[in-house]
Amino acid sequence: MSLSRRSFLLLAYAAPLAACGGVYQTAFPQQLSPAVTNTWRITSVRVVERQSLTVSEVHSLVPEADIVWREDPVTGDRHQQVAVIMHDAIAAGARALRGSHSVILQATVSRFHALTFEAETELPDAVVHNIQFDIQAVDARSGAVLSGPTHIEADLPALSGAQMAAARLNGQTQKSMIIAHVAQTIQAWLGVGPDNRGTFTRPGN
Repeated sequence: MSLSRRSFLLLAYAAPLAACGGVYQTAFPQQLSPAVTNTWRITSVRVVERQSLTVSEVHSLVPEADIVWREDPVTGDRHQQVAVIMHDAIAAGARALRGSHSVILQATVSRFHALTFEAETELPDAVVHNIQFDIQAVDARSGAVLSGPTHIEADLPALSGAQMAAARLNGQTQKSMIIAHVAQTIQAWLGVGPDNRGTFTRPGN
C-alpha cells in the first residue's frame, strides 16, 4: 500500500472514531460462585436477537449499526447468523458444567459489531470486535431466575491487514476468534475459568 493511500485510510478511519474510540473492555459485575454453578447442567442456550437492532451491509470501514457481520452469506438473516454464533460461544463456555441441576441460559444481544472486509483488509492494527449482551440463568423446570440478568461486555482486539491474512491461512477467522473469546468470558462469569476481565485502549468501531 502506498504511503499516500495508507495516510488517507488512517485519516478516514480516525474521523468517525473521534467520538467512539478509546477504552474497550471485557466486563461483568462479578463472577458467580463455582460452588453453585458446578451443580448446574446447561440443558439449553437461548439467544434472543432483537429485531430492533440495526444492521449495516454498507461497504465502508466503520458502518454505523448495532450489527456488523460479514463472514456468513449476505443473503442470510444477520440477526439469525449472530444468534447462532452467540449460541455456540455461550454453549462452549458452559460445557464444563456437569452437575445435576438442569439450567437454561438466556441471552439477549445488544451489540455485535465485527469488522467489514474493507476494515479487515485495509486498516492498521487498531480495530475492535465490539460484543455486548445480557444473560441470565433460569431453572429448567420451574423457570425461576437463578442469576441475572447480567450485562456482559466482551470486546476483543481484532486482527487486520497482514496479521489477519496470516491468521486465515492458519484456519482462524473473525468467527472463531469471537466464539473463543465469548466462550472464555462465559467461563469466567460462571466461575469455572480464569477471570478474563480487563480493559484495552484502541481506536475502535
